[in-house]
Amino acid sequence: MRYLLTTFIMVVSLTSSMSGCGKKDMGTTSEIANNNDGNTNNSTGSKMKITIGTAVFTATISNNAAGTAFKARLPLTLNMTELNGNEKYFDFQTTLPANASNPGTIQRGDIMLYGSNTLVLFYKTFSTPYNYTSIARIDNPSGLAVALGSGNVTVTFIME
Repeated sequence: MRYLLTTFIMVVSLTSSMSGCGKKDMGTTSEIANNNDGNTNNSTGSKMKITIGTAVFTATISNNAAGTAFKARLPLTLNMTELNGNEKYFDFQTTLPANASNPGTIQRGDIMLYGSNTLVLFYKTFSTPYNYTSIARIDNPSGLAVALGSGNVTVTFIME
């Protein structure tokens, strides 16, 4: 039993270091709109609105460097790519500040940074061996999975 557990941990560690967050190379995706022309957004609020089709969610932005840097990019409309039946992601061309750690469990509604340029919006709760930096959390993620659907989706992020 101890041998099996040790082997399992080694396989998970090796897989984690080799495969990133498990995303496939889907080619590059681009931002549809960034209406602030690169200027910093000096809004003092910590809430943003996320629109997916006709569904609207409110999220609390993390009080860290990544959350602040993400807020400075708003408003954004992104074409997000489906991955693993539990997340949508978008690769920025420029990096955000990262201070990654393993959350242990991803919660439905978490908005995280993988590496320093991949924004991930999670719509299911699950355990993870990967490291992320928190960007925001959707306050009430009820209906999030339905709104995001099973394929790629356009998501708009604006300050509330």
